[in-house]
Amino acid sequence: MLMLVSLVPLYVFIPELFSGRKLHAPAIAMDRLFTLKPTWALVYGSLYLFLILLPVLVLREEEHIRRTVRAYLLVWIAAYLCFLAYPTMAPRSATIVGQGFGVWGLRFLYSADPAYNCFPSLHVAHSFVSALACFRLHRGVGRAAIVAASLVGVSTLYTKQHYILDVAAGALLAYAAYVAFLRGYSPEQSAEPDRRAAPILAVSLLGILGLVTSCLWLLYHLS
Repeated sequence: MLMLVSLVPLYVFIPELFSGRKLHAPAIAMDRLFTLKPTWALVYGSLYLFLILLPVLVLREEEHIRRTVRAYLLVWIAAYLCFLAYPTMAPRSATIVGQGFGVWGLRFLYSADPAYNCFPSLHVAHSFVSALACFRLHRGVGRAAIVAASLVGVSTLYTKQHYILDVAAGALLAYAAYVAFLRGYSPEQSAEPDRRAAPILAVSLLGILGLVTSCLWLLYHLS
């Protein structure tokens, strides 16, 4: 777990190594179908946070947790190697025009997340690993989390955080980590009370995130 946490800052530091190097843009024709829609920044932020916290709340069995941590490690290390070998830049606009809660959220997103490290999408890969880890505990929660991860993927396109190929590569990387570490874990290895509690915890977490979003909306209107 300590190694997992220690890898997180590298996401921000890796772009410092790009100085003087060519930055790539893995765009395809279909990327033009996804025009900038700032409201998707709210989907991006809320569902990604949901998928970060969900495994922390619902996974209890030690073997399941170990396998999930290993899947995260595989995803992060593979993604970082790709970032170093194939540096990319997000298709962001230099300026964000407009007003509203969605635009406010998009500006915050751009200020918090560097415009680099696009291929593969680590946000998408991390989201799907979280969802697939929960799927090995509770099928219903897992399917709902997979839908949430898919929406995170779509939101990265509408917020111009990623290209389609970034999203596809992130999803494939997550599936590879799932096959390597999580598919062999049987839900029956987790305690029955943990499986029963998973849907309740997931719905409670969604409620909390809804409340947080409402508070941010109020803060926006008061500012």
